[in-house]
Amino acid sequence: MLNTLKLAEHGPVIPVIVIQNLADAVPMAQALVDGGVKVLEITLRTPVALQCMEAIARAVPEAIVGAGTVRSVADAQAAKNAGCQFAVSPGYTSEIGLACREMGLPLLPGTATGSEVMQANADGYFFLKFFPATAAGGIPMLKALAGPFTDVMFCPTGGITLETAPQFLALPNVKVCGGSWLTPAEAVASQDWARITRLAREASALRAN
Repeated sequence: MLNTLKLAEHGPVIPVIVIQNLADAVPMAQALVDGGVKVLEITLRTPVALQCMEAIARAVPEAIVGAGTVRSVADAQAAKNAGCQFAVSPGYTSEIGLACREMGLPLLPGTATGSEVMQANADGYFFLKFFPATAAGGIPMLKALAGPFTDVMFCPTGGITLETAPQFLALPNVKVCGGSWLTPAEAVASQDWARITRLAREASALRAN
């Protein structure tokens, strides 16, 4: 089973992707991979999300496809069935954490407070999503969490941009960050895959601490 911390080895940014049209899934994924971004978080926010995950897993073998916005055990099972290699949740419950472990689906659980970090730790999770990163305190909060949680690594996601990502990645408890800026809605709508490849290259050039 994939260790979610190994996702960081593939690059400093995990794109958080919302796909409205199934036809866009494969060319978008290929554009990201061409730009050096292999780990793709496809959010379960649209009716075609699961079909998109299946299509990308089949057609773009270099991509490491994960499901975002996993809010229930049913979501996790559907993601696993769609061929996802990992799941990302916006928050954390033991029910989801334990179910993902039982079904062999690596989970990057969402946390925003010390209590949530402790709950995830109690269930064996030490690489956590920090969400919503900027709204939940951003860099000062991550610095504060580093004190009591010396053995926990974070993937901050939410409100991060190409300009602010280096500041997050410079923190010792951050190995990778999530970002939606790699797949702008207008670029996808106009099928400007060259722009998405360019944005992926820029993100790939960032360096984690």
